[in-house]
Amino acid sequence: MCRHLGHVGPRPVTLASRVTEPPHSLLVQSYAPADMRGGGTVNADGFGVGWYGAGPGTAHSYRQPVPMWTDASFLDLATAVSSTAFVAAARSATVGMPVSTGACAPFRDGTRVFSHNGVVRGWPGSLRDLAAELDPETLMTLEAPTDSAVLWALVRRRLDAGKDPADAVADVVTRTLAAAPGSRLNLLLLTTGPAGEPVLVATAVDHALSWRSDADGVTVASEPLDAGDWTPVDDLRLLVVRDTATVEVTAL
Repeated sequence: MCRHLGHVGPRPVTLASRVTEPPHSLLVQSYAPADMRGGGTVNADGFGVGWYGAGPGTAHSYRQPVPMWTDASFLDLATAVSSTAFVAAARSATVGMPVSTGACAPFRDGTRVFSHNGVVRGWPGSLRDLAAELDPETLMTLEAPTDSAVLWALVRRRLDAGKDPADAVADVVTRTLAAAPGSRLNLLLLTTGPAGEPVLVATAVDHALSWRSDADGVTVASEPLDAGDWTPVDDLRLLVVRDTATVEVTAL
């Protein structure tokens, strides 16, 4: 069912400070998750991270279809790269879906970075009507034939139409739940606001999610990274961070 995290802050922190170094980092969650809720036992089918660069309007990503703990190059890279905003994910592939680089979150389009932690029930038939919104070229160029890739295309379509990021994510989640009841839809979107500031949007739908704010910014994660003061997010909630300090949590 995957694990993921997002971070936005006023000053750069290393990727390692959230992804590999904490006692219950995403690296640890890839082989010893604490709250999978029946969605598997490990997250070893790939991983990735997408982060904002030093220059305005720049973003980068690194993805591999292997367990995070086997990639020594990434473990070294994570200590060297610092950013004010990033999303990272470790994947547990749903049975029948491919294990490939293109299937690994986070997906990236320019400065938009997206992850899906969960599963769409009844895939692919349950998403047939929603997917009909997408033009044939988009469907033919999806990075992977997975539920997550289609959700990403649906979110991206709404962003391209000018929807507010929170509204775009909420609309995709509520419509997917209507089409595929019982789906697990923890979505995480990092994008930019009107003034180019980072905006982080997350949902909690039938899966774990917590957040914490400190001097380095706000971190949202499937599971707390340490024994600090984390706040769990209730089910069917939308979390939005717009100014690296204020967290808004509302009902979907």
